[in-house]
Amino acid sequence: MSFGLELPDYPWDRMAPYKAKAEKHPDGLVNLSIGTPVDPTPETIGKALAAATDAHGYPTTQGTVEVRQAIVNWFARRRNVPGLSVEQVMPTVGSKELVAWLPFLLGLGEGDVVMRPTVAYPTYDIGAQLAGADHVAADHLEDLDEETRSRVKLIWVNSPANPTGIVRHTKDLKNLVDQARALGAVVASDECYAELGWGEWDVQQGGKPVPSILDPEISGGTQDLLFSVYSLSKQSNLAGYRAAFIAGDPAIMPNLINSRKHAGMIVPAPIQAAMVAALSDDTHVQGQKDRYRRRRELLLPAVEKFGLKVEHSEAGLYLWATAGEDTWRTVDRFAEKGILIGPGVFYGEQGEGFVRIALTGSDADITAAAQRLSK
Repeated sequence: MSFGLELPDYPWDRMAPYKAKAEKHPDGLVNLSIGTPVDPTPETIGKALAAATDAHGYPTTQGTVEVRQAIVNWFARRRNVPGLSVEQVMPTVGSKELVAWLPFLLGLGEGDVVMRPTVAYPTYDIGAQLAGADHVAADHLEDLDEETRSRVKLIWVNSPANPTGIVRHTKDLKNLVDQARALGAVVASDECYAELGWGEWDVQQGGKPVPSILDPEISGGTQDLLFSVYSLSKQSNLAGYRAAFIAGDPAIMPNLINSRKHAGMIVPAPIQAAMVAALSDDTHVQGQKDRYRRRRELLLPAVEKFGLKVEHSEAGLYLWATAGEDTWRTVDRFAEKGILIGPGVFYGEQGEGFVRIALTGSDADITAAAQRLSK
């Protein structure tokens, strides 16, 4: 008997030879492959964490009333989602574990279908595999044949999308919600880049806010069969805290909470306290977005000068670009410049020919990358 799960190898391990090449550059490696924050965690959040370190008792799975109220207030203030109750929200151990385990927690299994975007974060597929369900890549339900569509039980929306930066408009999302409800399927919207819109979605520059699946214009004023998943990793530099949350359907949420209680999926009490501080302060979020905007404005023209076409990328922390050649050839050419970037093929078959370039380097690294690409 062999033990273990039959999951694909972790894709990022394939980057080792390109990293080795990039490290040989005389001016050193600039790693723009993984979107991990590099800027400091805001001091107010760190202080809240430190003040809560006397955490001698077990925290609750559902979270303190304080953190849940902070989540509710944040949805009303920043995402145009009024009227949530503290019973409809729950902190999670980062958003990735929730993405990976939601199909299982919803009770999906053999014969059920999880639908995810055509170019997408691979964990959506892994979640379906962990539950024993099927997964299919499609951006709209009408893209599926009738038999497959009839078996769809969970639809993942990722807007703004990783890696493409695509933002789905209100009308598009409402149409998807209406179709999903007619099927009796849950729509879970991964919205962790929502504060990082550019161009028409850059609120600070006169643009529109990125819509949430729970916005009344989309939801119809009810959260039935809908969930919004959010992470503080990006907007507050809390990736190391594993601080995220889910909000939505008041009928399904109690079952999710109960199942997570049994499984011990609990956010540590000091992290919950830090989340309250992070969700209650918009100033640091604005400051971080300003940093990313400056980096984007420096890097984007340099990438284009190097011969790539940047597509979509209207929100989020990445440039989704193509040189009209094999993905790995582009990755290799960047490595020759000492720059490590992400291969588009990691995000599905339709990512072939594309690369993902992160904005999460330091100011010095982004400047260095732009200079190398512009020569």
